[in-house]
Amino acid sequence: MELAINWSMGSELIDGWKTPNLYGLLFVSGLIGGYFVVRRMFRQEGIKEELLDKLVLYMVLATIVGARLGHVLFYGPYYDEFSASGVLLERGYFSHPLDILKVWEGGLASHGGVLAILIALYFYSKNVVKKPMLWILDRIVAPGAIGAACIRFGNLFNHEMVGDVTNVPWGFRFLHHDCYPPFDCPWEMIPVRHPAQLYEAISYLFLFGILLYMYWKRSAWKRPGVLFGTFLIIMFTARFLIEFVKLGQTSRDDVWAINTGQMLSIPFVLAGIYFLYKGLSAKPKEESLSNK
Repeated sequence: MELAINWSMGSELIDGWKTPNLYGLLFVSGLIGGYFVVRRMFRQEGIKEELLDKLVLYMVLATIVGARLGHVLFYGPYYDEFSASGVLLERGYFSHPLDILKVWEGGLASHGGVLAILIALYFYSKNVVKKPMLWILDRIVAPGAIGAACIRFGNLFNHEMVGDVTNVPWGFRFLHHDCYPPFDCPWEMIPVRHPAQLYEAISYLFLFGILLYMYWKRSAWKRPGVLFGTFLIIMFTARFLIEFVKLGQTSRDDVWAINTGQMLSIPFVLAGIYFLYKGLSAKPKEESLSNK
């Protein structure tokens, strides 16, 4: 008998209600967790609390809008897809524009979220906190890692972003992905897949721990860009590697040597190497954490 975890738990908190759901709860939990991490950093450095409140607004809007639009534009589907007999197989976002707003149903792209956050933080650093952009980037990456982990746990409950078929003993059978309503398929008929969401979530939790250690124990904040560069390298290298065991999210992913997620990850890894090298090469700043 093939070993596997039969995963039938869904995202619904109330039977028959799509919202509120566990995906949304985990998404909000990531934002709240990140808020408390940044608040502690700001308090240590004597930064005014009102600046943190504005940062939260910038981050929440950028994360939701950027990640959602990234999913829509990078992955689609753009238009309705039908079978040869005319049966609707998948709804397209451009065919049903209002579906773009349905964030609670899942579908967020980390690459789009990161790009939007970078743009938002540029304006925040220039117009609100009035410090170099790398200053805020170094302080936002640890909260970003814990938020990304929570989103991937939400993907697990949504039975989305699943892995390829496998025979590893920790594989999952995703009922809501590989068995259509009324979900009465025999478990032995459902393929066993890599829990790619869990792989990413665990990687991001590991990254969160590394970044906190670097900030509090190694004073990495003294070298602008080191924390941000480390974040980009580890997060998107993990994403690149995990994509090898993840089911492709677009039709082109089945024929290209590397998939969409991997292609989008490469520039972030290269940027991370640049910022890490630049930060390690610079003379450490002697500013104290509590000199404000």
